[in-house]
Amino acid sequence: QVQLVESGEGSVQAGGSLHLSCAASGININWYCMGWFRQAPGKEREGVARINKDGRTLYADSVKGRFTISKDDNKNTVFLQMNSLKVEDSAMYYCATGLSAYCGGTYWGQGTQVTVSS
Repeated sequence: QVQLVESGEGSVQAGGSLHLSCAASGININWYCMGWFRQAPGKEREGVARINKDGRTLYADSVKGRFTISKDDNKNTVFLQMNSLKVEDSAMYYCATGLSAYCGGTYWGQGTQVTVSS
């Protein structure tokens, strides 16, 4: 059974930082593309970042230069370091793996809430 468990939920002021983690079980992330998505109330879910099994990364334009996706294959965990946070980054953040542009679609975590205040 595949499980993706996010952690790192938090509330920060604009300009602050948060570090999200996604612990995977039931799969070896070194064989899969892994991604982070987010969904704000009333908005569609959007891809934020992906990391390929070879370590190559891709970012949405809205987070490029501020967010960094990484992984630790030995810990089977994916990370999202978020710096210079903006109010518009507030959303539920999901870890995922699959075949979509940001590696979503097959397995999803339960989400972790990020709130950025002005």
